[in-house]
Amino acid sequence: MKLLVSILCAACFLNACNNGSNQEAEALKAKQATIDSMQVVIAKQAVVDSMNHVMAEREAAAQAEKEAQIEEKNSQVAANNNAAPVASKKKGWNHTAKGAVVGAGTGAITGAIINKDRAKGALIGSVIGAGAGAGTGAIVDAVKKKKNKSN
Repeated sequence: MKLLVSILCAACFLNACNNGSNQEAEALKAKQATIDSMQVVIAKQAVVDSMNHVMAEREAAAQAEKEAQIEEKNSQVAANNNAAPVASKKKGWNHTAKGAVVGAGTGAITGAIINKDRAKGALIGSVIGAGAGAGTGAIVDAVKKKKNKSN
């Protein structure tokens, strides 16, 4: 019986040693799998970081190009401003020219209505109207010039 108990104890002891080493092997495999998955994540993060770096370089280059274009436009505008000063107030037609144009139009319409030959009447009317309008405009210009001199 002592022998049987001793053999049974030895068998249990050896069996216990084998089960522990099997569990340790499984624990090592689990740790290795965790480490491998971490390495995959690190590799993916490295790819993402490199893509972000490339995109940042592209954006910086595009921004620099925009700034260069803006600077070029500003220098062109500055060169144009220095080249020839622009008059601040645009001068319109004088009263003589306005009177001539209005008189020619009015005379052409009136001449075409009055004369039986419409083209000939419009031509004669526009010449007479332009003369009358230019004369009236010249009188108005002279009066305005006189007023400006007296002020």
